[in-house]
Amino acid sequence: MSIDESQVNAAVAAVTDPELRRPLGELGMVESVQLKRKKVTIGVALPVGHYPQADELVNRVRQAVGPLPGVDEVVIETVIMEEEPRARLRMLLRGEPLDGGEQAIEHDHGHDHGGQLGHEEGRPNRFMLPQSKTRIIGVSSGKGGVGKSSITVNLAVALARMGHDVGILDADVYGFSVPKMLGVTADPLIIGDLVIPPTANGVRCLSMGFFVPDDTPVIWRGPMLHKALEQFLVDAYWGEPDFLLIDMPPGTGDVTLSLGQYLTKTEVFVVTTPQPAAQRVAQRSAYAARKLKLSVRGVIENMSWFTGNDGTRYELFGAGGGQQLATELGVPLVAQVPLVPALRQGGDEGVPVLVAEPDGEVAAVFDQLATTIAGLGPARVYRKELTVR
Repeated sequence: MSIDESQVNAAVAAVTDPELRRPLGELGMVESVQLKRKKVTIGVALPVGHYPQADELVNRVRQAVGPLPGVDEVVIETVIMEEEPRARLRMLLRGEPLDGGEQAIEHDHGHDHGGQLGHEEGRPNRFMLPQSKTRIIGVSSGKGGVGKSSITVNLAVALARMGHDVGILDADVYGFSVPKMLGVTADPLIIGDLVIPPTANGVRCLSMGFFVPDDTPVIWRGPMLHKALEQFLVDAYWGEPDFLLIDMPPGTGDVTLSLGQYLTKTEVFVVTTPQPAAQRVAQRSAYAARKLKLSVRGVIENMSWFTGNDGTRYELFGAGGGQQLATELGVPLVAQVPLVPALRQGGDEGVPVLVAEPDGEVAAVFDQLATTIAGLGPARVYRKELTVR
């Protein structure tokens, strides 16, 4: 039986790139397809050298073509994209028009910019476009030390386990910790001046931690923080995730102000611990969000209890703070997360508790939390400037 060339071309074009999560044909990554008797040779153009998940991509192409009628052998050759198709790929990922883009193509030489974020003025924030389906979930707290980042990471993993496309923006630029807690081992992919967030445990992640050494303090004033947040959103290719979780810095400072200005549809979930002192501080964070017209959707109580070997629950940090805060804010208490060693160990070792103990007590809480948040649906944003007259 002879090989159907059109069938091979269609199969290769339909393969989804594991890094960019779009079909190869759409991305312009199919360099060539050659048929000789029962042998198929496929050229795949990679945007950069040392392409993440290149082996997985080759396997996907092989699995798509190998079973086709008449195919006995599949040879896959990878090459590096030329400058023009790489520039067009960057424009495609940004959603820029591909016609008349000679100037953009001239200026993209495909170099690795050493992790420096570029920026083009006037490019829109795609998450705020009317057609965007992405829900922006801001996880906030009044102060540090309440487990906000571990809540963000495990909630993201739980949403991904449900089948959602999920990203995390680590907006805690002074105390970035999400990449390590999520288990990210690769740096972001740089295509020209476009940043592709790396993925771990099914979740994309972008953080200041990728661009400064661990032992280097970030000493920035408000305008620089705002610019960094803008670049993380505009100069990065997130695709179109169902959820973008933002790990907000503790307190009510500059990043919260920037979110109020730049991501007006952010839904805020406030993390607190059970003791009244933490509840009062978390309340300020919620009130600040409301002053910025951000929707406060619920309260998450962390470290609610510790279950001993005898099955007894010990409320080490008191009780009732989460429910009291939720009542005062007029929102639901959406979860009470127990205190377990695996939650802390997972943060230190880069293995989220949903991965370390997927059938454990805490995993069940996060699965239910993810179900609850997904079930709430997006918040409606009421702004005077959006009023139809």
